[in-house]
Amino acid sequence: MTPEHGPKAPQSLPSLPSLPSPATTPAQTTTPAQTTTSSQTAARSALPRPNRSVRVPPTDPATRLTFLGDGDGHDRSDRIEVTTRFLERGGRPWFPVTGEVHYSRIPRDRWSEVLGHARAGGLDTVATYVFWQAHEPTPGDYRWDGDLDLRAFVELAAHHGLDVVVRIGPWAHGEARHGGFPDWLVDRGLRTRTDDPEYLDLVQAFYSQTIRQLDGLTHADGGPVVGAQIENELYDQPAHLATLRRTAEDLGLHLPVWTATGWGGAQLPGTLLPVYSAYADGFWEESSTGWPEFAAIHFRYSEVRDDLTVGADLREALDQITVGGEVPASDRGMLPFVTCELGGGMHVAYHRRPLVGAQDVAALALAKIGSGSVWQGYYMYAGGTQRVGPHGTEQESQATGYPNDVPTRSYDFYAPVGEHGQIRLHHHLLRRQHLWLADEGVRLAAMATTVGGGSEDPAELRWSVRSDGRSGYLFLTTYQPPAHPVEAQPGVQVTVDLDGTEVTVPARPVDLPAGLSLVWPLRYALTPDLELRSATAQVLARLDDVVVLAATDGVDVELVLDGAVEVGGAAVGQRTGGGLGADSTVVTLTEPPGPRCVVDLPGVRVLVLDDASASRLYRLGVAGRDRLVLSDAPVYAEDGALVVHTTGSETTVSLLPAPGALAVAGGEGALSRAASADGRGADDPWETWILSVLGAGPHRLLTDLCPEAVASPPERGGPMGRLSAPTDWAGAARVRVDVPVELVEGTDRALLRVDWTGDVGRAWVGDHLVSDHFWHGRVWDVDLTPWREEIVVHGVVLELLPWVAETGVRVDPSVVPGGDGLEIRSVDVVRVARTVLAPRP
Repeated sequence: MTPEHGPKAPQSLPSLPSLPSPATTPAQTTTPAQTTTSSQTAARSALPRPNRSVRVPPTDPATRLTFLGDGDGHDRSDRIEVTTRFLERGGRPWFPVTGEVHYSRIPRDRWSEVLGHARAGGLDTVATYVFWQAHEPTPGDYRWDGDLDLRAFVELAAHHGLDVVVRIGPWAHGEARHGGFPDWLVDRGLRTRTDDPEYLDLVQAFYSQTIRQLDGLTHADGGPVVGAQIENELYDQPAHLATLRRTAEDLGLHLPVWTATGWGGAQLPGTLLPVYSAYADGFWEESSTGWPEFAAIHFRYSEVRDDLTVGADLREALDQITVGGEVPASDRGMLPFVTCELGGGMHVAYHRRPLVGAQDVAALALAKIGSGSVWQGYYMYAGGTQRVGPHGTEQESQATGYPNDVPTRSYDFYAPVGEHGQIRLHHHLLRRQHLWLADEGVRLAAMATTVGGGSEDPAELRWSVRSDGRSGYLFLTTYQPPAHPVEAQPGVQVTVDLDGTEVTVPARPVDLPAGLSLVWPLRYALTPDLELRSATAQVLARLDDVVVLAATDGVDVELVLDGAVEVGGAAVGQRTGGGLGADSTVVTLTEPPGPRCVVDLPGVRVLVLDDASASRLYRLGVAGRDRLVLSDAPVYAEDGALVVHTTGSETTVSLLPAPGALAVAGGEGALSRAASADGRGADDPWETWILSVLGAGPHRLLTDLCPEAVASPPERGGPMGRLSAPTDWAGAARVRVDVPVELVEGTDRALLRVDWTGDVGRAWVGDHLVSDHFWHGRVWDVDLTPWREEIVVHGVVLELLPWVAETGVRVDPSVVPGGDGLEIRSVDVVRVARTVLAPRP
């Protein structure tokens, strides 16, 4: 008997049937996939590439699916419904953007910061697990206080303008001990995750307590809770999943959207909307596996929604279920393509430690939009820390019947917002996509997808079109993770037939460097009277009479306008015809893209940002209205003010339109307005301030240490015999780090940053294990802030085990150490300052 199920005979799940999809169209590819040698590929790449062309068919109408939602209770102004092709809100298509944030794994005093950054990152929804083990540690003893206050978390999300999807289990996984089940439940030996009456009685009690916390907070009551996910990764119990939804509804939970995970060929009842996943790598693979075979499809455009490999090790190890056969090209095609677990990063296990990068995350996400996704859901969006419960730490482990040992405390996941609030590059890269979706999601959600080209052949152009029949977007990618790149694409030019009008982009073929993931507009309305026929720049945002585009490094910006148009500012226009249309104006920039590159057109200004500036752009509510914000440091808005988190001594913040005057209203730092002497000219549309924070940033404590340590013999365990995390620390090196009190006082957050190479590390403050780290090529951050007083007495003790190559642990080839041993390159305290900038009356 497994911890989650009663005994079962080994079985396999059938592949899903292939269904016709109203949201996708069979691929039209001008370059057939084929196997080539490297010399053939090089020779072919040197030849001129043909113009790719596709005719976009009319879109099929959407039909409302009332059986997937219930009890919305709203009038048409904000009613949420599910259709065959997309979600609707207030009678219009809705393209939600959701990120996973686990309230129970984040200190309550950090919730507002994390939710603020999530909203500033372009999310409109957060999803969160309700871990049963956390809320009922002993039978009948329910806890909803402190970090477990689900109601307070939901209310705070609403304060930040975020809706909520509750993942109410009862089984969650989430790398939690027993998948989130309490130990006392596992010990009873019930047929869990089935309709066993004794199990359902316990589920009903847990659901009742959970739903009580949400009283008055559902969408029907005008609250933020818009949906619920039932269970997680349950593949073969559709009747039980249907029972769980009925149980929640009978207890009073009425929501417009009900979902269940659909990957792995899951068998779902018709009353639950299947949601999908896509990861760039997986810690659940074997240590002998290189880049997993499943990952490649997620970096090109495809009608395939399912991934049979996510969670496959648990299916096999816990339930003796295997999934065979190929995934159909258009599975569950009569339902909208919804995602809930696009990898926002990746966790690590002892035996396998992927190095998923920020560009990997952003490229995968955009590829899913180009493949027809109408709901972007990220797992994780914010990392956290594993809880400690009555039976110890609450992470999954081989000791609790799982194939993998994961860190006992850290659940950082290399998420866009890290375990301790670190803001990472993919927070900015994803925000660029989310800004666009905030403006264009209404149109994009209703657009059908046509996969134009792209196969496993790394030399073939990968592209697709999303269109409503008259306008749309062209998606192009030359990106795969750096260890498995695809080729640059010379001479790219695509013609799209939109309602009988051919749009060719670009006007002259362009060479696309490797490593790009792009989306270009087709027949985009700048004003009711002015159309951007095409552009080799990406739409970012629009505000008032300003449309913001983002240039791409290595690709010249070309804008093509319909008709004869007067062009001014940072560009010139040239009339042309032919393939561009009978009467068009080609716009060429006269100065480099950047914050001052403004093209003046009739009734609109087009701001063309360079790639770096595009990643600094926000759209935030400041001083009573939405404004564009360019910031060097992470920033979010709250109550009309800007909250800036900086690790630099000087940060610039620019706003458009300017709010008049800003002042420091809380936290650290001094603010001054940038003067014209700093380079601001009359043509600069931004108002800029300089924030100075003395002492913010890194402060070096130690450097260049090679302490002696002896590794414990490797062991294997768990149901799949994988490498086990060490339990013998007798030979570990112990390095005491004394932290000057002035480095942890007087700042919002202080992180101990350890740049090291080894195997496993633990950080102690006195008798408290405050952090652990499976080394995988990135620095190790430890939050010192909760331990300010204890650190003065005890310091921080790093307990470190050395790297031993023959153990067989997999890390990314790009970071494999040159030899065995232990090295500490540096130990810093990074002071993270928090400053509130408010409009001055």
